[in-house]
Amino acid sequence: MPQTISYREALNQALREELRRDPNVFIIGEEVAEYGGAYKVTEGLLQEFGAERVIDTPISEEAIVGAGVGAAMVGLRPVVELMTINFSLLALDQIVNHAAKLRYMSGGQLAISTVIRAPQGAGLQLGAQHSQNLESWYAHVPGLKVVIPGTPADAKGLLKSAIRDNNPVIFLEHEMLYGVKGEVPDEEYTIPIGVAEIVRSGKDLTLISYSRMRTLCVKAAEQLAEEGVEAEVIDLRSLSPLDSETIVTSVKKTHKAIIVEEDWGFAGMGAQIADKIVLEAFDYLDAPIHRIAAADVPMPYSKPLEQLALPSVDEIVSTAKKLVGR
Repeated sequence: MPQTISYREALNQALREELRRDPNVFIIGEEVAEYGGAYKVTEGLLQEFGAERVIDTPISEEAIVGAGVGAAMVGLRPVVELMTINFSLLALDQIVNHAAKLRYMSGGQLAISTVIRAPQGAGLQLGAQHSQNLESWYAHVPGLKVVIPGTPADAKGLLKSAIRDNNPVIFLEHEMLYGVKGEVPDEEYTIPIGVAEIVRSGKDLTLISYSRMRTLCVKAAEQLAEEGVEAEVIDLRSLSPLDSETIVTSVKKTHKAIIVEEDWGFAGMGAQIADKIVLEAFDYLDAPIHRIAAADVPMPYSKPLEQLALPSVDEIVSTAKKLVGR
């Protein structure tokens, strides 16, 4: 029987199981040990695995990521936790110039099996410097995998796959999902990186999303169904590699596409997804591809302005109805 647990608990289970399974796995980051992580994802792991495998660090993102990359170079499997993806900017050299390139530059001799976990996203009034979505930045870099789960079950299965992967993985967790509950299998399982999920089948249009936007798209699809519009909902789950086949197959069936993303629209992931659709399914489109994204502004602190800057269910529904002529 599946268990109903939170996104946070699912991540904790994945870490605990992988620490037990493989002695080369360890966790490193700010406040991951004594405090249990900024969002309590690593709570209780220090007590079970000790201070040699759950390691608190000084406040230096460049040093934390650098230590993770170096550990992977000698065969270990570090899980690096950053308090927020916004702070990863302090470690860009280690992520982009070292983690992403060392396997290629060593001719495959070095497996950089490093997972960099970080929360991101807006909606909690954390201000412009703590509310960003930077997935498109990292998906742009060859050598990095970018995984971005939207449910507890996906969070657990994808994190286990990321830890076992021999490539560096940027693992992005939305801050507003940590308390969300869902069914998670009791038995051992993993979810392959690079395989999207068709969350809901439909024939009238395709809603393409990931992370927290999956939830908004499902709610929008349910509202649209009440008015006789059947939307197919795709959760990408990973952005690099990108499951283009699932996207293209769906659009060829529905002939219409809306891409919903929480990052900024200009040069965001939606542009890359739209490019794939145009290249491989242009002749099947009955209408222009629509994109719904966050406003191209620094995220406001004001709650009403923050909500205005973010995609909404109402915006998805109204865009879909226009697209199908309702």
